[in-house]
Amino acid sequence: MSSTTHAALMDGVYRRQKHIYDATRKYFLLGRDRMIGQLSVPPGGTVLELGCGTGRNLILANRHYPEARYYGLDISAEMLDAAEKATARAGFRPDLARADATAFDARELFDRDRFDRIFISYALSMMPAWELAIDRALELLAPHGSLHIVDFGQQERLPEWFRGGLHGWLGRFHVSPREKLFEIVCEKATDIGAACSCEPLYRGFAWHAVVQTT
Repeated sequence: MSSTTHAALMDGVYRRQKHIYDATRKYFLLGRDRMIGQLSVPPGGTVLELGCGTGRNLILANRHYPEARYYGLDISAEMLDAAEKATARAGFRPDLARADATAFDARELFDRDRFDRIFISYALSMMPAWELAIDRALELLAPHGSLHIVDFGQQERLPEWFRGGLHGWLGRFHVSPREKLFEIVCEKATDIGAACSCEPLYRGFAWHAVVQTT
């Protein structure tokens, strides 16, 4: 799927959903707040979110680490519109841009080549070329930086009927939990000499991975 086609698809999904997205997703996008609370952003550090959606996560991160500088990108113009309005209401103005997380020029978009922290929250499961987004994130990490990922797991310790029902429902929104997420993230971390840790949350409902560079 081309970037243009995927952008149009996401705009179609979120044209109406953006108005109720945060109110509804808080009940099943589990692990986001926990991940943000563990970012440990250094004073004056830089934070980039790939797939920033409504801006909800950036707003929360700013509350935890108000001295940091924030950047966000999303392929959906509809979601970026929601993010710009939400962050303005919060009195917070991150640098936001519309781009494909699998192929973007950070220097052109944000006038930066590296970020201290990068996080991806429930976005890889919506990206057809999701492995490329991980590659791009790792390329942009500053020394001693870290990449944080939280997304749907494989519900490995939950009943089979629950997993089947969840995956069927998610498919209606073009969401596909990545069965090899942990494996791929750690392989890519090893390739660049970085440390990788992976943790299933809530009986495998969500998966959390962290890559730490030296």
